[in-house]
Amino acid sequence: MRRNDRLFTLIQTLRDGQLHRAGDLGKALGVSTRTIWRDMAALQASGLPVEGERGVGYVLKGPVSLPPLALTREEFEALRLGLSLVGSAADPALAKAAASLRGKVGAVTPEGLQEPGTQSFVYATPEAARAAPHIGPIRRGLRDHLMLRFAYAAPDVSTFVHDARPLQLDFWGRTWTLTAFSETLQDFRVFRLDFIVSLSVGPAAFLPEDGKTIDDFLAVLTLP
Repeated sequence: MRRNDRLFTLIQTLRDGQLHRAGDLGKALGVSTRTIWRDMAALQASGLPVEGERGVGYVLKGPVSLPPLALTREEFEALRLGLSLVGSAADPALAKAAASLRGKVGAVTPEGLQEPGTQSFVYATPEAARAAPHIGPIRRGLRDHLMLRFAYAAPDVSTFVHDARPLQLDFWGRTWTLTAFSETLQDFRVFRLDFIVSLSVGPAAFLPEDGKTIDDFLAVLTLP
């Protein structure tokens, strides 16, 4: 592990406010206790509120603003691909945010990492395109615990209207799905967003209720 990466990891570890012994930190990072002593001295010299000493331990006594990150080539690639995915398959608000963030990342990307064609690996599928208009409203329902009403038309099945509690939104690489508790059917269902014909949010809100939460759904899945 590079020294800068190690220092960053040490700061993250110390942010829990607990006392950490140098020997334990060294084992976790695969370096000697003496190396941790030197790293802690460097953090203290930089002005970070790290208190402690050899043989006792170290603790962070105040909030820390982390310095700019130094990303590897693979990390830049993952970030760019993720932003392209959000920009092409998410709702308009997230797409706009992804475009803005992509511009900021591009402005600080080292020249050697600005390779053409990087974003060509991510494509919006037809299923994702059909799902896109529903993602924003569903995210609002999830965030504010609002009921959803939507017309659902799976292939070869008549259109059916559900009043449902949104529980979890997932993207599977090609399709978006919504895990929900359908009050209409009084059961859990997983809906493909590209099969939703129309959707509205609220105004009725809901509170977590035994037997109708995402944990209850996951518990059912794990039953033998």
